[in-house]
Amino acid sequence: MARPTSGWATAGAWEAKHGYIRRVTNLDLFLPEPAPRPAAVPTGPGPLDRLLKVSRIYLEPAVREHARGREILARYPDAERVEVASHQHIPGLFGNEGNVEAWNRIKGSTLVLGVKKTLSFIANDRSSDFIAPSTANGCVMACAYCYVPRNKGYANPVTVFVNIDRIQEAIRKHAHKRGPKLEPNTVDPHAWVYDIGCNSDCAADAAISDNVRDLVRLFTTLPNAKASFATKLVNRELLTYEPKGRTRIRFSLMPHAPAKLLDVRTSPIAERIAAIDDFVAAGYEVHLNLSPVVLHEGWQDAYVELFQQVDAGIGEHAKQQLACEIIFLTHNAGLHEVNLRWHPKAEELLWRPEIQETKVSQGGGVNVRYRTGFKGRHVAEFEALLAKHLPYCRVRYAF
Repeated sequence: MARPTSGWATAGAWEAKHGYIRRVTNLDLFLPEPAPRPAAVPTGPGPLDRLLKVSRIYLEPAVREHARGREILARYPDAERVEVASHQHIPGLFGNEGNVEAWNRIKGSTLVLGVKKTLSFIANDRSSDFIAPSTANGCVMACAYCYVPRNKGYANPVTVFVNIDRIQEAIRKHAHKRGPKLEPNTVDPHAWVYDIGCNSDCAADAAISDNVRDLVRLFTTLPNAKASFATKLVNRELLTYEPKGRTRIRFSLMPHAPAKLLDVRTSPIAERIAAIDDFVAAGYEVHLNLSPVVLHEGWQDAYVELFQQVDAGIGEHAKQQLACEIIFLTHNAGLHEVNLRWHPKAEELLWRPEIQETKVSQGGGVNVRYRTGFKGRHVAEFEALLAKHLPYCRVRYAF
């Protein structure tokens, strides 16, 4: 449902440049801008200030028909607006091999706005019971192992979907149809859990629009459901959302040295650990996403140090509710080739043919994982180290 609005959009002019038509029509004069909600306004430097300075926005024409679309455009009044037929097919952006060298520049300057067409739910049995329709795709961060760029060609800026009202209604109807969760499982003993950030990082998305805030508050009204998302960014705006225990945040962690190499443009590991108590106090359920586990010489000592850092860095309340998921590295030959052109150092750690094999994923993709048997032994060794150093941390699943 649209909120009361006020103000006016700024009209632009026709302009042809770089082979594209950049259009701001007279209709903009008659589209009211929604009044910003005070709680959404940061009181200090935003979490994306160093990561995203939007200079160009690609948008579908229908974006301006949605209040959320107009809100986002109003946040970036000086950005160039490029109208495109589809957020999925942008000439010169997606599929342009020449963009590899500009990988992070594109991430840090480009925003795509679209309307989510397919509102489907995917059954899951690991991080969640269901993967909800995404409100964003892509990310301002640049983790070298991220699977999303495999599907977006040679550039991976964040795409935000503005029809949040339809997405919320779809989730509400789906949860209502499921009814109560009668049998506990490894995802959650009582609630149906919906992953709302499978294709993006919700903590980063929350700094761009109010979509994440709206979803967190939606789940406080659904007695049989919880939201869940993994993040590598500490966005303290989320502490104001009042989740009332109905949103699970999974802070992604790995040892400092590989994180510094692989977790490009993310919050430091120490900062993520230091935030756990605050998010628990704010009403979130906080778990650990120990992912991806990247095997290298000395990985055991590195993880012991990480576990000790977690143990020393969180309080009793956080420890009592702590659980984790353990996910060993999955890589991809196509992403390997892309990474060689912008971050070859990462591939020295990620691409290890002597201990990896090809395997088809649950989604049907052909990926590279640690070899069967070899991986199983190391998963068992990892769980033993975790049990010794964080005995209160329940393992929800490991693979």
